[in-house]
Amino acid sequence: MSALTHPIATIAYAAFIFREVVLGSARVARTAFSSAHPLTPAIVEFPLRCSTDAEVTVMASSITITPGTLVVGIASATETEPPTLFVHSVFDDDRDSILAGLHDMETRLLTMTRGRAAARAAGGTP
Repeated sequence: MSALTHPIATIAYAAFIFREVVLGSARVARTAFSSAHPLTPAIVEFPLRCSTDAEVTVMASSITITPGTLVVGIASATETEPPTLFVHSVFDDDRDSILAGLHDMETRLLTMTRGRAAARAAGGTP
């Protein structure tokens, strides 16, 4: 499906990413100028519900464009395993918190690419 199929969801996703970039930039700047905000880096393995190359690419790009996070590796899908991203986060050492944020981002992406019903069917609740 194209972004033109779900224009409202596309605008909502773009606004979400913009907000995450602004908030992430502020957090990185605040940390750079203050010793009161220590870094707590972690790398998590995030199995995707995204199935197309376009969805995986947009998801990886969305993570990487957000300050404080970076995709450090991608494992291709196999017959039994979904594609998997390995994500480095600078600010959260709580893996569950990182995974919850990534799941939220992916659900928003799937709503944009597949529609709300398909995102719910893939395991998200937008």
